[in-house]
This record gives sequence, structure tokens and C-alpha cells, in this order.
Amino acid sequence: MLTYWLLFLVPAWLALAAPTRAQQPGKRWSAQWMLAWLLLTCIVGWRHEVGGDWVQYMAHYDEALTTPLALAMSKGDPGYKLLLWAVTNLDWGVYAVNLACGAVFSAGLVAFCRQQPRPWLALTVAIPYTVIVLGMGYTRQGVALGFAMLGLVSLKQGRLLPFVAWVALGATFHKSAVLLVPLAALATPRNRWWTAVWVGATTVALYQTLLADSVDTLVAGYIDAGYQSEGAAVRVLMNVLPAMLLLWRRKHFNWTVPERNFWTMAAVLALLSVVWLLVSPSSTAVDRLALYLIPLQLYVFSRLPDVLGKRSDAKLMVRAVVGYYALVEAVWLLFATHAYAWLPYQFYPWIWLWE
Repeated sequence: MLTYWLLFLVPAWLALAAPTRAQQPGKRWSAQWMLAWLLLTCIVGWRHEVGGDWVQYMAHYDEALTTPLALAMSKGDPGYKLLLWAVTNLDWGVYAVNLACGAVFSAGLVAFCRQQPRPWLALTVAIPYTVIVLGMGYTRQGVALGFAMLGLVSLKQGRLLPFVAWVALGATFHKSAVLLVPLAALATPRNRWWTAVWVGATTVALYQTLLADSVDTLVAGYIDAGYQSEGAAVRVLMNVLPAMLLLWRRKHFNWTVPERNFWTMAAVLALLSVVWLLVSPSSTAVDRLALYLIPLQLYVFSRLPDVLGKRSDAKLMVRAVVGYYALVEAVWLLFATHAYAWLPYQFYPWIWLWE
């Protein structure tokens, strides 16, 4: 567990040591953030036999060794299949696939955290679930979320086309990311009709390209089979608290109009996902889609010290957020049903060195 706790405690310490006032992000990444990206990439990408789907992803790699590229890409998630094909042809091994995926996921996470007023607090919030569970356990969806977070950075800057492009690229790694694209039209305050037309057309094109052939399989696999994800209720409820805080204190947020529209919709969807979880025959379907609402936690809790309470209470609020997510990590590592698949953490270069 030591690796996971060090991964949490370093950004937590930086968050606690940060100035009381919120910060404005710089245009260039500092050496600290470059190092953070590099460390996250290595820890996520060079893990060895870590994560609940490790065996499944090994099977993906073995299958790619003998499957022609055209056939592989016809089976869905073409971005991931293209990466597998390239790595298998270069004979670099599954660790190169994971390292590339970890680099994209970490780049999106770092870029998104840097845009928050308390970036190290945002990264602290991300460690227990976004990094440890999602980044190390759901490789393809982790990449999709990484691209989506790059898109959210563009959306904050009022750049809608790059947002859609990043999300579309993420959808080539996990098709469920397509569901984020329509939110772009609703989040844009200007030229809404024109935006709705081209975003709608993009959504239809992505659906036909990435999802149409898989709908029956997805319905049979998730809904008809009634697949259940242990801990889905907990993960969905984790998004509810920041959603309620955002809707309650939304007038106190310092945000652009597209940000306001997008995050308000995300908060409403987080609340609706609870209802969906109660009525859906498959908690796995709800759980997978709710993963894209996880950035809501980073967005809200990194602003909590500035939108809740007086400035003199900011340090206390930072400590409260750090303490809450320390508890989240402790509970998951000690009591989660599948935590054994993450324990102990094994680092591939170290394993390779001693073989």
C-alpha cells in the first residue's frame, strides 16, 4: 500500500502548503507539473499485474498478435486497436501499450488539474479513485477520460471545436465517450442553432462509426444480462456530494458561461444517475457512464475553500477535503471487494531488473 499512499500524500502535502489565495494557471507547465505527469505516467503505465482487468488486457494483446489490423479495428475501439497493432508489430510488449495509455490519461489529468484554482488539491482529489482505480483498472476508459479532460480545458477557454475533437478521439478508445459530445451544444451560449446542427451531425457520425454496430451487444451484455458492478452505488454517490454543492453555491463560482452551463448539466446528470441506478437492471451500465462525471469532484472540491466559508477558513477547508479523500483511499484499499487485484503494487522495471 505504500506506493498508493505516497502517491496521495505528495500532492496532499503540496495542497496544504499552497498559498491561501486561489491561483491562476500559467500558460506553460512548470517543472513540478512535468515531473508530476512523468511520475503518474510511469506508475500507471508500468504497473505489473495490477488492476481488476489485467488478465483481460493481456488477452487483448495476445489476440492482437495474430489478428490483422482491418479485422481488429472492425471490432470497435479503433484507436486502441491501432495502438495494439503498432506495439505488437514493434514487439514492445503490453507494458508499452499501458505506458502510452498512461501518458495520455496523465496528460489529460494534469492539464485539467492545472486549470483549477487549487491545482494540487484537484490532483489530491483525483488520486484515490480517478488514478488508482480508473487509471490503473479501466485502461481504455482511462484514456477516453484523459482526452475528455483535455477537451474540458478547451471548453474552459471557450473553444468548442477542440472539445468535440478531443472527446471524439477519446471515443476511439472507449465508445461510451460519445455521450459527452451533445453536452457541447447545450453548453455553448452563442450561435446555438448552428452549434446544435454541427455538433448533432458529429454525434450522429460518431454513433454510426463507433456505436451503431455494438448497440445490440451492449444491450445484451449490460441490460439484458443485468450485469452488476460491486461498489457502483458508492462511486455514483461520490459524484452526488459535489453536484449538490455546485448547485447550492453556483452563484459563488468564478466561471465562464460555457463552464457554467456544462458543469451545471454535469451536476444534474450526477443526481439523475442515482435515480437511474435505482431503476436500471444493470448497475454496470450506470457505473461506466458515471465515470465521465468524475471530473466534477475535482472541479468542485478544488474550489470549495473559495466558495464555501470565509477566506480565513480556506486552510481548514483544504484540510477537510484532504482528510475526506484520505478516508476514501483508506476505505477502498482496506475494504473494497476487488482491492486485492491492486495489492501489492508492482513496478514493471523493478520486476524486470530482478528477473
